[in-house]
Amino acid sequence: MNQKVVSSITEALHRTEIKDGMTLSFHHHLRNGDYVLNLVMAAVRELGLKDMTINASAIFDCHLPLVDLIRDNTVTALECNYMGALVGRSISAGILEKPVIFRTHGGRPADLERGKAHIDIAFIAAPTTDTQGNISGKYGPSACGSLGYAFSDARYADKVVAVTDNLAPYPLTDFSIPETEVDYVVPVEQIGDPAGIVSGTTRITRDPIGLLMADMAAEAISASGLLQDGFSFQTGAGGASLAAAFALEKIMLREGIRGSFASGGITSQLVDMQKKGCFETLLDVQCFDLGAVESIRDNPQHREISASRYASPCTDDAVVDSLDVVILGATEVDTSFNVNVHTNSQGLIMGGSGGHSDTAAGAKLAIIIAPLMRARIPLIVDHMHTISTPGETVDMLVTQYGIAVNPNQVELADRLRQNRLKVISVEELQEIAENICGKPKALKNEGRIVAEVHYRDGSIIDTIRQACS
Repeated sequence: MNQKVVSSITEALHRTEIKDGMTLSFHHHLRNGDYVLNLVMAAVRELGLKDMTINASAIFDCHLPLVDLIRDNTVTALECNYMGALVGRSISAGILEKPVIFRTHGGRPADLERGKAHIDIAFIAAPTTDTQGNISGKYGPSACGSLGYAFSDARYADKVVAVTDNLAPYPLTDFSIPETEVDYVVPVEQIGDPAGIVSGTTRITRDPIGLLMADMAAEAISASGLLQDGFSFQTGAGGASLAAAFALEKIMLREGIRGSFASGGITSQLVDMQKKGCFETLLDVQCFDLGAVESIRDNPQHREISASRYASPCTDDAVVDSLDVVILGATEVDTSFNVNVHTNSQGLIMGGSGGHSDTAAGAKLAIIIAPLMRARIPLIVDHMHTISTPGETVDMLVTQYGIAVNPNQVELADRLRQNRLKVISVEELQEIAENICGKPKALKNEGRIVAEVHYRDGSIIDTIRQACS
């Protein structure tokens, strides 16, 4: 058998000379369908290794076994860009002694490049790999499309292990990560469930309030003056954000506007827009659904990009710096337009910046779209639990009751009013919500620090404290 191909994850661990205290990395392109992190860490535990650090581009609910690994000190440190609520609840309760390091999608590759972060062994979930380690995410039973977040791991880790359920003959010609960056290949029965790529957040909302906000956001983009030939765009994967993309599509087709590119995590909605001529190109760091996976395999105008090219502040021509408009979500917004996407209204970890603050910093127009109340809890607060994205990078907040424009965007507010859109101050929106729901009781978690929120430049923008019991 080829010298790179090993019989098991355990053999790969021995070959890489794994030791206590090392940092292991994982990528999240299989999202909530990923099996690789759990497979590897079960083997690590079986070897009796302790004090391991996991640097994962994201941690999903499927990674709940991490909690037991933390309790027995197999894992003592976590670094990620996003964390799902199941693991986040335990972290918020204080089970991990060291604070989690939250980075942005651009900040993670930047910290690897700067040397502020280090990976001893990278484990790459590889939908297809040949016997020399050339890797593609486009093919195989667990195809996930773009491998954009794994590029930096492959480049900067001391050792790289590809874990695959589709071992192909050499040479694999359409590869994303070359054999020169891969040390070992481990065939396994299954690396994940492709259906787990899709989550409930990647479908267009049918909620009337969400559709109303989507139409308002699309009209605001049209009124901004940015919607013209060459327009560039990104939207999040939330239902209202996807509905806004659909509403924008109707305007672009009606007015014959052909954009340059759409970027970020690509969905079937953006694939459809590109096919209809709304955009020349899709620049894809992560496929959010199986329609996007099919597109990146078959459409030459759908291009895979690395996380570094996508959003790193160390990259002179990052894609986010060429964005005209980005549509994003929020769990909390304060009256200075700071945005929280890390914690819920009780301060429990249930998310992360991902590309939120990267795109807000780069785009000419950063739009937050969110309902003014959720479960009778107001969106707008005086003091939020966690600052994920600073208010100076946010231009507009769209709610079902109107649009609040950042006071530093006077011309934008005038353009919206001229187009008969309802512009209202963020303080007035806050008052409307509190008149309906009442003023929420201030809840401040005062336990020890359980996480640090690092901004894209590497600075600590906020901390998250242990939740009140």
